[in-house]
Amino acid sequence: MAPSTRRAFLSQSLSASAALGVLASNNQAHAIPPIGRKRPSHMKLSLAAYSYHRLLSAKPPTMDLFQFVDLAADMGLDAVEPTSYYFPPDVDAHSLNRLKLHAFKLGLDISGTAVGNNFCKPPGAERDKEIAHVRRWIDHAAALDAPVIRVFAGTAPRGVETERAAAWAVESMNAVLPYAAEKGIMLALENHGGITTGSEQLMALVKAIDAPNFGVNLDTGNFRGPDPYAEMAELAPYAVNVQVKTEITRAGKPKEEADLKREIEILRAARYSGYVVLEYEAREDPLRAIPGHIRTLRALLSAGAGSAGAP
Repeated sequence: MAPSTRRAFLSQSLSASAALGVLASNNQAHAIPPIGRKRPSHMKLSLAAYSYHRLLSAKPPTMDLFQFVDLAADMGLDAVEPTSYYFPPDVDAHSLNRLKLHAFKLGLDISGTAVGNNFCKPPGAERDKEIAHVRRWIDHAAALDAPVIRVFAGTAPRGVETERAAAWAVESMNAVLPYAAEKGIMLALENHGGITTGSEQLMALVKAIDAPNFGVNLDTGNFRGPDPYAEMAELAPYAVNVQVKTEITRAGKPKEEADLKREIEILRAARYSGYVVLEYEAREDPLRAIPGHIRTLRALLSAGAGSAGAP
């Protein structure tokens, strides 16, 4: 359905909550289309600063973001994803420029950044604070030349139905997307628990938001259903950024090692083009474990380079 029709549908609904209810019951009629990729999949390799969260958030920290960039360069990566959590709250343009130039001199792009936000807030001061935080990081992303920001929908407050919290999240997302568009920034909604625990919940939000600079941040380790790979395949056509974990968790079962080859095949079949960002969260020391996972991912990306993907 044309974007103007979707906007008209949402504006005619009695509330955002009612709109979500209708969308959930009639997904096909009001679904936004997946990203129209027709060319062969082209994936590049990046690394999330969150992979070293134990070092970056230690008291005192035993690593800073400049050292993180150095490690990425040592591994021959294409880019880095500096997570917002590891910048000081009052970070200024000078500090952001220093990091950007440091990465550039080492041959690294800034593939994106990531914020922690909760958009499941009713209208009021608390929602305004969350919106201001995301807007501030839109400015920071523009300064870093980071094309995409990973955002969350959030968690419903106690006693609030999921549908109402989802409606609030849609309202908040729509409040920041035009500003992000002005700055040339994509916002990528992650499957990150709360009201986006499963692919169906995330898709309900995706289908309720109509903006050319909006898509999915596909986190391969955050699915909790019986078949995480099926959920990955459902969301891959909407992905504008991918964060790869080295473990998955099936419903009712302990964590298991992720089939990285299968995950890359899913992305290639969807003709995904963009960054594959390793976000390491397993228990082994990241300084020892990450280089091996990078080698595995690099080999997988190289093995299928130029593949046309699914017809």
